[in-house]
Amino acid sequence: MYSVLLKKETAHEESIWCCTWGRRKSEKKKKADEGGDDEKSRDSIASDDGGHTDYIVTGGVDDLVNVWQLKDDNLKLHHKLEGHSLGVVSVAISNSGKLCASSSLDSSMRIWDLERGEKIANVECGPVDLWTVTFSPDDKYIISGSHAGKITLYSVETAKAEQTFVSREIFILSIAYSPDGKYIAIGAIDGIIEIFDVANSKWCYTLEGHAMPVRTLCFSPDSQVLLTGSDDGHMKLYDVQHATVVGTLSGHGSWVLSVAFSPDGKHFVSGSADKTVKVWDASTKQCIHTFAEHNDQVWGVKFSPDSSKIVSVSEDRTMIIYSCPV
Repeated sequence: MYSVLLKKETAHEESIWCCTWGRRKSEKKKKADEGGDDEKSRDSIASDDGGHTDYIVTGGVDDLVNVWQLKDDNLKLHHKLEGHSLGVVSVAISNSGKLCASSSLDSSMRIWDLERGEKIANVECGPVDLWTVTFSPDDKYIISGSHAGKITLYSVETAKAEQTFVSREIFILSIAYSPDGKYIAIGAIDGIIEIFDVANSKWCYTLEGHAMPVRTLCFSPDSQVLLTGSDDGHMKLYDVQHATVVGTLSGHGSWVLSVAFSPDGKHFVSGSADKTVKVWDASTKQCIHTFAEHNDQVWGVKFSPDSSKIVSVSEDRTMIIYSCPV
């Protein structure tokens, strides 16, 4: 049954613009997964909280990056990361669960150690060179799209720009890296989506279908499908291999601001300016549940790494965690 698990009001002092959810495995758990532990070590994992730590990271208009820990269905503020001088527009957690990247209207990107709550690097960018950020699947790069139609790959190790690819001269609002590492997708302010072939360093597809800005997009876990959300109130599903639309989803009464697939690929979630969070069945492309808990537009949604929960953040300064049947 779908239900509200936790509601954290005033999670930030001002509007919350973005969120993400990551998981860091303990060293014991990692060794067991790699088959390098004996029976005794595996027994110790049973008492090691499942061998992982869940982090939820939120960014707000109050210039803060808040790091939350969810444990036994209890939420606590782990770190309050200060340093940005304007609103935080995007946050991302590395696939290892160790690092976080944040981008801000102050034209800077920061890389943080999630466990210690320390800034590892600060990347000062040009005034139009930074918007949404995300990690590459191997965690070696952080990618971002710019107001001027550029994708930049920043090295996590050196915190320097290593490669830049130019699209059209248009504001890139959203960016996603396919889990298999082959493609980068961008959504632009004019409703056009473009897909970049990473291995061959070339633009391979231009996808049309939206009439208004594409503020959010993401790949399915198997990298076969691209999900997009637009100010036109619609979501679209594209077959990445054939660059064709395989589904158009309506249901929101206003702009679609955030979309995310569940890690198991069975569902996806959307957040909208109509104040709702909708859960969709990926196979039937039908909405199976609607949450109407927020009092203002929902800027960010994300599934937990085990697909059993969803987090949403809103202009109303509230963070909500929902329980989902698995």
